Amino acid sequence: MAAVIAILLAAGESRRMGDLKALLPWQGTSLLKHQVASLRAGGVDRVVVVLGHRSDELKAELAGIEGVAWQLNPDYLQGKTTSIKAGLSSLGSEQLDALLILNVDQPRNADVIRSLLKEHLSQGSLITIPTHNGKGGHPIILSRSLLDELRDIDEETYGIKAVVQRHLDATRRVEMDAPEVLWDLNTPEEYQRVLEAGG
Repeated sequence: MAAVIAILLAAGESRRMGDLKALLPWQGTSLLKHQVASLRAGGVDRVVVVLGHRSDELKAELAGIEGVAWQLNPDYLQGKTTSIKAGLSSLGSEQLDALLILNVDQPRNADVIRSLLKEHLSQGSLITIPTHNGKGGHPIILSRSLLDELRDIDEETYGIKAVVQRHLDATRRVEMDAPEVLWDLNTPEEYQRVLEAGG
């Protein structure tokens, strides 16, 4: 049976934040648990969480959650592309309708995930990217036909950006009345600003 799978990237050190971003408080739980719950409630069949820094603590957060698995990336210090490829390595031979990629520090609610997936699947898009006021955001959703290209990404050629650039004509940009598609919590100031905005 075909599936929608999400790769949730949570391997980094969170150096600019000062605290591990995946464990930041968010809507009564941790940011990691919130993201996993939103993805699952939004229509994702399976979430692969890519871990690296302080992985044992994050494994404990994920214990017992249905539809969620973790994949360790021992090379996470070499860049985000290594985490994406680690997540891809866990997919196996299962049939895939769509692949969603999101960072743990980009909190999204289930309605946003559900709307984007509906747009992507109903249109048969190659790539779907949400926008707000014309600015591109996250998550990005990709067709299974791009898996081989994704497995070849690297830091030197700008990772997923290079894949999107090659397929601009087949990329669907979905304008959403949801500022959160632009949220990216890299610093304490950004985290506080988003909390005050209703995060």
